[in-house]
This record gives sequence, C-alpha cells and structure tokens, in this order.
Amino acid sequence: MNSSKQVDTLIKQWRAQGKTKAEIIVLQAEAMLGWPYAWGASGQDCTPDKRRYFMNRGTIGPGDAELIRKRCRVLNGSSASCPGCKYYPGGAKTRIQDCQGFEKEIHKAVGITLKGGGATSMYKDDSNWAEKGPIANMPDDAVCLVFKHIASTGKMDHVGQHVGGGNIIHCSGEVKRGKITDKGWTHYAIPKALSGAKAPASQEVKPVTQILKKGSRGDAVLRLQQRLQELGYDLSPCGADGQFGKKTEAAVKAFQHDRGLAADGIAGPLTFAELNKSTELNKTAESANLFYTVTIPHVAEARAEELLLMYAGATKTREG
Repeated sequence: MNSSKQVDTLIKQWRAQGKTKAEIIVLQAEAMLGWPYAWGASGQDCTPDKRRYFMNRGTIGPGDAELIRKRCRVLNGSSASCPGCKYYPGGAKTRIQDCQGFEKEIHKAVGITLKGGGATSMYKDDSNWAEKGPIANMPDDAVCLVFKHIASTGKMDHVGQHVGGGNIIHCSGEVKRGKITDKGWTHYAIPKALSGAKAPASQEVKPVTQILKKGSRGDAVLRLQQRLQELGYDLSPCGADGQFGKKTEAAVKAFQHDRGLAADGIAGPLTFAELNKSTELNKTAESANLFYTVTIPHVAEARAEELLLMYAGATKTREG
C-alpha cells in the first residue's frame, strides 16, 4: 500500500510527464487502493484522533462508527500506536475518506471541485456535470462517476469511479476494485472538465513483450507493484512507487516461489500470466461470495504477528 506522501509524489510526477486530468484521476485511484474508510471523512490523515472524531459525530450510524473503531489498532485496543498497522505503510500515514470524500479527493488533485455534501446532493447538482443519466447510457470508457440509486428512499446510496472497461474503484470499507455489475450501479455522471475524456488503456498487467526487473521504472512497474500488494506481498517502506528496487524484487521472487515459477525476481510473460490469473481467481471468489479459513502451521512468532497485521480478523494459536 502507498502512503499519502508517496501518492502526492506520484501525482507530481504524472503532472510533469504531461498526463491528462483523466489519466491522473485513474492512476491516483489505483495508487490509493487499500486506503481506509471513515464515514464523513474526505482526505484527512488517518490517525486515531481523526478516526475518533468521525466515529463520535452525532450524525453517524452505529454500524459505520463500529467500522471505524474496529479497523484502528489503537481504538480497538490491539496496539498502543500506529506503526505496524496496514494503514500506516512503512511508518507513513495514509488518508481516510468515505465514498464521496474519495471522489472529491481524486478530482481535487486535478483542479476539479465536486459540489455536494453527499452522493445524492453531488449527483443532483447539475453544475458538476457535463452529462449524466442512467448507467445504460454511459459512454464507453468514459472517465466518470457512477452512482447507486435506491428507489425506496429516492437517494443515491453510493458513488464510485469508473476507470475504464467496466472497472470501478470505490471506497467501501476501504478503497477497493469492483465491476460495474458488482453493486447495482444505476447512474453515471461525467464532470464538466472531463467531457469526452476516455479512460487510459487497460489496467491489466499484461506487458507480455516487456521484461521488468531491478532498475525498471514507470507505469508498468507501478501496476506490477499494485498487483503484488493486492495479493498480500509486502513492499514497505517504499510501496508502489513505480521503481523496481530490492523490495519489489523480493516480492516478485516470493510470488514466483508461491506459484511454482523460477524465483529469479524478473517479471516476464509467465509471471504476468500468473499475476492476472491470481487476480481473476480472487475476483471470481469474491463475486460468488466464497470465503475460506486458511491455517498455516509452524510459523515463527514474528511472522505470525506480521500476518495478523495484514489480515483483519486473523487469529493465532500457539503450538506445543
């Protein structure tokens, strides 16, 4: 997972490279994968005090308040400080947001202000949009927001970011990937500044003619790193920064070893094929609501503690 400082640095790099507003929005959404959720937040630093503030707001429901509490190691009592928390990668902060706060943050980075205090008021404010309407009318590969309308209440219940190819990145529990078919998205809206903008090329990591290794740089490396992080491989303290260094090499080797490949730390066609296969397997399991309990025997105490931090709800049992 990237820290907020790393994402800010990446945004500066993308601007210097001349990337468009649409490209930066998509890349930034990708770079923020895994960042934490707090109802009512819109890009504040993720700290126990800030979490406590949002948890204790009078307008928040008990379920959202509990979600904020249980995902903070300090507030839930599992640790006295932030270091070691997955939302504190490499000892650096991330930022918290809810679904509409996430959208405001990634658009603000390219100079677009989205008005509205929530998903409903955001959608209804026509000054935000070049066009909007039912999801069936959404232009192909538009860089736009998608909304979920609840007919019984007349309100928009959720908002996410379409990044191309029917792929959505949204903040629900944390910043995560999804499909346009996943959550019953009903409407779309294209910001005025993005009218006619098309999503960048496919986000899949399939550069079959490209070899990535230590010393490589660029967007292909960034996407490789993001896939590795999604699959649970540690890249701290650098995170997904677009630079193939020692930690990325070690993560690639670990992935290759786990998939029965030659663990040389070089990402070529076979490694990318396995990365995408693993991603599709994860998506299939999620969409089918399949869940598993995994037991890993004979793990050293230090490694067990690392795994507990990586996987919410995990427990350990002492052997012998």
